[in-house]
Amino acid sequence: MEHKQLNVEQPFLLESGQVLSRVQIVYSIAGTPTAAQDNIIWICHALTANSNVADWWSGLVGEGKLFDPDRHCIICANILGSHYGTTGPLAMDLATQERYYHNFPAVSVRDMVGVHELLRKHLGIRKIHTCIGGSLGGQQALEWALIQPHLIENLVLIATNAQHSAWGIAFNESQRMAIQTDPTWKERRPDAGHAGMKTARSIALLSYRNYETYMKTQSSKDTDQTDNFPASSYQQYQGDKLVKRFNAFSYWILSKAMDSHHVGRGRGSVVQALQQVKSKTLVLGIRTDILFPVEEQKFLATHIPDAHYEEIESLYGHDGFLIEADQISQRYNEFVNDTFRISQY
Repeated sequence: MEHKQLNVEQPFLLESGQVLSRVQIVYSIAGTPTAAQDNIIWICHALTANSNVADWWSGLVGEGKLFDPDRHCIICANILGSHYGTTGPLAMDLATQERYYHNFPAVSVRDMVGVHELLRKHLGIRKIHTCIGGSLGGQQALEWALIQPHLIENLVLIATNAQHSAWGIAFNESQRMAIQTDPTWKERRPDAGHAGMKTARSIALLSYRNYETYMKTQSSKDTDQTDNFPASSYQQYQGDKLVKRFNAFSYWILSKAMDSHHVGRGRGSVVQALQQVKSKTLVLGIRTDILFPVEEQKFLATHIPDAHYEEIESLYGHDGFLIEADQISQRYNEFVNDTFRISQY
């Protein structure tokens, strides 16, 4: 995929009423749009991912895959507030000529979609064949379908919800509490809070996976072992892995944005909002997902007009949306070709 950057040198009004003096957008694009723009696939990424969608969703994107640049024009934009180039806490504040750090304003999922809109207009895109996302990516896709009800032909929502749950908010708050325990968190430097973020990631991983995942992948086979268990080293490894590629300021901002996700805000109610979706919609739940349980996806499918709901099987819980590419591809193809069996739930 080709990586590009758009600089919008004009104020961007956030949902909170605060203003960013300018916005930089980093995005990736692969393939060429047809004259009719009937092959555009816009992928919305999740919490700590980036616009390099062929890397983190390689099972779905690439030559011979579900989304193939030989047939599709595939776009993924790094989200507002993130670590990977789009304006975020490590960007320069023009008012102070210093990095924002703790002073970066709160952003919402709607703000992320607003930045996607800036990019869409810049690219001259009038129609999106498919907008797809999982988790926070699904929250963005759903908001976009409400903000621009005639833009997206096919909407695919995976392991996501209409409003973030008290359960999800509690997990996010626990992670932020971990960051706050890091004595460096108060400092204005790019690596502030890294030790706390390592613990935060360990907490998050427990919600991304489940009991069966750990039993099958991290159990010790040594009956004499009393310490340094595989599950312990795995948590350490995953925390270290994130610290090497992300920053705690973005982690804080994006988790807060997830907490504030509520499609009913300003639209009467969640149900009233969902009833406004015009896109043909596929909702995918993961049976073992404890963070975004399938009841949340069934709720979406119940209240979005003519939406279709399917479940996929995965050992990996919420992370199944990143892993189960074959099942997602099958469900998607059945969806666009109208070959689903009648779903009962």
